[in-house]
Amino acid sequence: MASNSTGKWVERAATTGGGRTYRGQRPVNWYASLVVICVVGLLLVGYSRYQRTHRTTSSSGPPTTQQTWFAALGIDICGTIKPNLPASTNGATTGFTANGNGVLTIEPKNSSESGANAILGKFVSGYKGLQLTSSTLQYPGTAALSNGEVCPKGSPDAGKPGVVIVNSWPNFESKSKGTQPSGQPQNLLFSNGQLITLAFVPVNATIPKPPANVITSLINAVEQGTSATTSTTAPALSTTSTTAPVPSTTSTTAGSTTSTTK
Repeated sequence: MASNSTGKWVERAATTGGGRTYRGQRPVNWYASLVVICVVGLLLVGYSRYQRTHRTTSSSGPPTTQQTWFAALGIDICGTIKPNLPASTNGATTGFTANGNGVLTIEPKNSSESGANAILGKFVSGYKGLQLTSSTLQYPGTAALSNGEVCPKGSPDAGKPGVVIVNSWPNFESKSKGTQPSGQPQNLLFSNGQLITLAFVPVNATIPKPPANVITSLINAVEQGTSATTSTTAPALSTTSTTAPVPSTTSTTAGSTTSTTK
C-alpha cells in the first residue's frame, strides 16, 4: 500500500510539471548573466574605441634612424615657465630639434643619435645657449643658474635657493607627479609622446608638466606623425592662392581696350 501511494504521488507530480511553485520561478541567474555579458561587452567596445582615439604613445625602446618621435619640453626657472625655445636652426646636422612650439622632434640621423644615444643631452648640446647638467641650468639669453644660488627678485621663488631638477612623464595621459632620472639628467632617454620639464627651483617645489598648449601640440604631432613645424608653415600656400586673382584684372583691361578700339 505504501508503495502504491508513493507511485501515485510521483505520477501526479510528473503530470503537473513539478508543481505550481516550480513553474512560476524565473531563471533569474540566467538573465543576470546575460546582462553582465552585455555590460562587459559594451565596456570593452568603449575602451577599445578610447584606446584607438587616445593612444598611449610611450614606446618600449629608443628610436632608430627609421623612426620619428616627438616630446614636449617645458622650462621652469624659479616658478616661471619660460617661453618655448625658438625653432632649431641646425636641423641639417642633428635629428634632435625644437619646433618652436614646445615640441621636440626626435629623428635620429645616424647611430650616434639612435638607440641608447637618443638622450636629452644630445638635444641640449646642439641647441645654442641652452645648458643642462646636474648642477647648472641655463635658458638661452639668460645667466646660468647653479645649485644653491638664490632665485632672482621678481620671480615667484625670489630669495629661495634653487637646484636643478629634471622631471619627465612617459606620455601625455600620465597622472603621476613625474620621475627624475637616476643619473645625470642629460642622460634621460627620449620616448615617444614624452613630457619633460627642466627646472631650477627650490628643492621641495612641485615640478609642473609643460604648458597645456604645448601638450596639445605634442598630441597633434604624435597623431599626425609629422613635424609641428611643417604643419605650421603649410598655410603659407594660401598667400600664393591669394595672388591668383591678379590675371582677372588683366582680362578686364583687355576687354575694355578692345571695346574702346571698336
